[in-house]
Amino acid sequence: MNKDLISYSMQLAMLKKLLVRKLISEEEYIKVKKGLMKDYKIVSDITA
Repeated sequence: MNKDLISYSMQLAMLKKLLVRKLISEEEYIKVKKGLMKDYKIVSDITA
């Protein structure tokens, strides 16, 4: 579980960098983030 959480966190951080650098839109960010949450079975988003 810890490795999954670390992997999820790293992917989320990279995704956020893409958003901040305006390489993806807010809609793309949300769509990919929801997909990551589903893949890693993350049920709550405490960063919102």
